Amino acid sequence: MQYQPVPLQEGRAKQPTYKIMTAKEAVSRFIKEGCYLGMSVSAAPSALIWEIVRQKDRIKTLDLVITSQIGMSSVLIGSGLVNKIEMAYNWGGIEGEDRVFRRAVEKGIPKNIEIEDYSNFGAAMRWQAGAMGLSFMPTKSQLGSDVVKYNPRIKVIDDPYTGKPVALVLASNPDVGIMHCARADEIGNVQCFGLYGNTDVLARASRHVIVTVEEIVSQAEIRRMPNLNTIPYYYVDAVVHAPFGAHWRESNYYYHHDLAYGLDAYRQFATQEGFEAWIDKYVLGTQDWNEYCKLVGYDRLYRLMLNERRYQQFGEVR
Repeated sequence: MQYQPVPLQEGRAKQPTYKIMTAKEAVSRFIKEGCYLGMSVSAAPSALIWEIVRQKDRIKTLDLVITSQIGMSSVLIGSGLVNKIEMAYNWGGIEGEDRVFRRAVEKGIPKNIEIEDYSNFGAAMRWQAGAMGLSFMPTKSQLGSDVVKYNPRIKVIDDPYTGKPVALVLASNPDVGIMHCARADEIGNVQCFGLYGNTDVLARASRHVIVTVEEIVSQAEIRRMPNLNTIPYYYVDAVVHAPFGAHWRESNYYYHHDLAYGLDAYRQFATQEGFEAWIDKYVLGTQDWNEYCKLVGYDRLYRLMLNERRYQQFGEVR
């Protein structure tokens, strides 16, 4: 009997074709004006965020949906790209106060942004609903807080089985999901090492997915450890090779969080003028991610790599 491959059904599944491209190509192809953009938190997709800012005159506006972000989404906010942010948490984390976000919310600098609040779990469940093809997801995590009071899109109903209150959060299906992961092959099978949070759920919920990775590996290497295949190729539209692509945040098993750099960046972010000077130097003043890394200094980046590998290394027992 002659073998006949089963054709892919019509829908969102992506073909197993060659998907490696530059960040400039990926952002140009998939991120348009008014894009509803989803962004992962674990290993921030900095290389893609920087490229979006470089193309801000073309993109003009975005609506952003996140669970939590520490600093990187504020690069988009401070650049005047974000009209609305749906979120649980957007702040400075260990680096301290995020003045960029605060200026936008309190003073409308550089522009007013609309805020739609959720809990962390509630925000994650929105992507879970979108990934499952549902219009909403029930959760109790919004109850007992003022989140329900200030977000009219959260509906509280009586559970038809128990009669107790349950909150319904609306599904989120971003036009494009961007994320940074450990490695991928050329057709878009993506592996994550260590903490990856809701990255896989975001990929499943998004209509298009762009992934930056530390390494490009062969399909044979991917198949050798298939249990690490967090995001299969049929969700992925573009793979961008971007070593150190989460800087100044960390990438598990690759390099440590550059806290000193983050603290200095936040010192500059204290004023809009300081933020714009930082953007002009580190983002708009560089043509691509490699130029950014050169400006930061590969010697500095390699020290972060050595620090990470001193305490944890990815390996296997055979």
